[in-house]
Amino acid sequence: MKKILKICVLSFAVLLLLNNDIDAQKDFDGIRGTQHWMMYSDAPNSLYRYIAGQAYQDIDRRNETVSKISSLSGWQQRQKWIQKTLQESVGNFPPKTPLNAKITKSFDEGDYRLENIVYESQPGYYVTAGLFIPMGVKEEAKIPAIIYCSGHTDKGYRGYQNIIINLVKKGFIVFAFDPIGQGERLQYYNAETNKSKFPWPSYEHSYAGAQLFVTGNNLARNFIWDGIRAVDYLLTRKEVDPKRIGITGRSGGGTQSAYIAAFDERIKAAAPENYITNFTRLFESMGPQDAEQNFLYQIKRGLDMADLLEVRAPKPLLMLTTSRDMFPIQGALETKKEVDRIYNAYGKPENFQMVMDDAPHASTKKNRESMYAFFERVFNHPGDSADLNVKPQSSEELQVTKTGQVCTALNSETAFSLNYKDAEREMHQLDINRKSMPQYLNVIVQSAKKLSGFTEPAPIENTIFAGRIQREGYVIEKYLVKGEGNYMIPYLLLKPNERGNKAVIYLNPDGKAADIAVGGEMEWFAQNGVTVLAPDIIGTGELGPGVFRGDSYIDSVSYNLWFAAMDIGRSIVGIQAGDVIKLTNIVKNDLHFKEIYGVAKNQMSPLLLHAAAFDKDIQKVALISPYSSYRSIVLNEHYDPHFIQSTVAGSIGVYDLPDLAGSLAPKKLLLTGVTDGDGNTGNSKDINRDLSVIKAAYKFKSEENKLQILPAIAGKELNDAFKNWLKNN
Repeated sequence: MKKILKICVLSFAVLLLLNNDIDAQKDFDGIRGTQHWMMYSDAPNSLYRYIAGQAYQDIDRRNETVSKISSLSGWQQRQKWIQKTLQESVGNFPPKTPLNAKITKSFDEGDYRLENIVYESQPGYYVTAGLFIPMGVKEEAKIPAIIYCSGHTDKGYRGYQNIIINLVKKGFIVFAFDPIGQGERLQYYNAETNKSKFPWPSYEHSYAGAQLFVTGNNLARNFIWDGIRAVDYLLTRKEVDPKRIGITGRSGGGTQSAYIAAFDERIKAAAPENYITNFTRLFESMGPQDAEQNFLYQIKRGLDMADLLEVRAPKPLLMLTTSRDMFPIQGALETKKEVDRIYNAYGKPENFQMVMDDAPHASTKKNRESMYAFFERVFNHPGDSADLNVKPQSSEELQVTKTGQVCTALNSETAFSLNYKDAEREMHQLDINRKSMPQYLNVIVQSAKKLSGFTEPAPIENTIFAGRIQREGYVIEKYLVKGEGNYMIPYLLLKPNERGNKAVIYLNPDGKAADIAVGGEMEWFAQNGVTVLAPDIIGTGELGPGVFRGDSYIDSVSYNLWFAAMDIGRSIVGIQAGDVIKLTNIVKNDLHFKEIYGVAKNQMSPLLLHAAAFDKDIQKVALISPYSSYRSIVLNEHYDPHFIQSTVAGSIGVYDLPDLAGSLAPKKLLLTGVTDGDGNTGNSKDINRDLSVIKAAYKFKSEENKLQILPAIAGKELNDAFKNWLKNN
């Protein structure tokens, strides 16, 4: 009994300490603290709401343009615009090279034959596939073929055998292939588990896909190109009627089938399932999806899901939907209403239809039978459209490669390795540009503003005073100020009793209160007469990360949120930079400081570099444990996901963090504990490659003494480094 009582007392004590910590933390909250501001109670979701709000504006402009189309010629002009804009957003496809297709195994299943096939959509980039051919088909018969695209399952097309075998039993040739990161095409293979290092295919897609976006590429382009090459392969088969090629797929396969059909006119009929909605409803509900479901700047360019369908009109098209799908059915209904208009303008309303079953995100008997009947009708291939019970193939029969993975059996290229080559080419050009001092430094700052989606901050509105905490030698004041959007930035202001003439903007990825403890780094500045402004930048602290995670929440980082910013032509770091400059203006204009410095930790370092490069009022910069460059993230197969939200799409080859750092000269710059893109300090060759760019810029301006690069330090050593950095020399 005494033992139980002792445990209860200890448990209560621990709980009391935790509650005390929580209460103490609230002391430094500006929005949800002791003065609880209900008006801003949704603050943690500020970043998603702001990005979504901008997306809605772009979508509204797009919808207004479409609403004015009133003739067939108007729609045909729109189709040309869609073709051009889709290609710009996806980028140019690689040249067509030999497929080098091989049949690795073949099985006679009685009423159909299975051929396991591997082909190269790009040199050394292997695609595993299965060709299902109805038995008794003669080469001269020329029957219709359906390309089947798989959704997000680690089994690839092997998880969709019911649909595939039903189609082949109805007399269609079916060609099904593994998407990137699924089936036998894992990008991040773990030899010990014989599985991916990631738990979900969407992680496989987005982890590599983010690197492609930073390079200015699209993972969607790889997906689409694999499908285009699948059509190329079908056209080598004498059994296939080239005038009767269709495509379908569900969920992620619905995405692929809509994409591939939009880019390849040889596909005569398409039936995407459980994907089509519209971007308005997508942002209002589940948010943007993984990497391959986003094109570069797609919303900013004026694209929506309806464009994927309208560009094909008047070719036969079937939308398969379910009323309780995770992709909002209201968006599908609105898209149908718009697409109806172009098919009516062509005088072919019968070529477009939508089927909806009352079900969740799932394949249903009604939708499957509607799809069978659709292809039978449009390809003049009559038969029974009933969904049959079929016997699935064994995993052994469906294994294409010897080892079950192209990475081990064929040493296949990956999305990363292909992108690596592009990134190296882009970086080579940037290295050439870097030799044109000092012109390139001015150019890269303007490029950074444009690519990051930076906008100059609006004039400061009244700040809200939210409380004061007295400490020995200084006082902590809490404030709120309106950010770039309709959200409030909470910040702490540490005001020394004996104020000096220096102020520091202090940025920590863990929020404004992370270093507020007695004896902490912010206190050191205050006790040395330096005023400190520590904000919760949007996405951090009280302003984040919010409830939106998405399907690619890797290591507690929402890749989908970063994709959302990219979709509207912005970046998270660009939005944040505007807010940092607004805070700098407060220090300058309201607090009347002339010497304004910046300190940033870890993944906040790129933010401070952008802000300091854009704003001359930030006169000194100190970066604690920064990663060295975007290049280091893109060129390392394994990188730290926590860095991704501070990157900028399309920046590789245009500008990089060392360029921004170099542009600061003659500002004093302190770097300690620089890491590579995976957060390691030991990769000296990679890190020194980036540091050499900064050193060259400071040397060119004869300001080498203003640049200090130190190993990782803490405590007194770090304070001593700060003391030297603060000196006016």
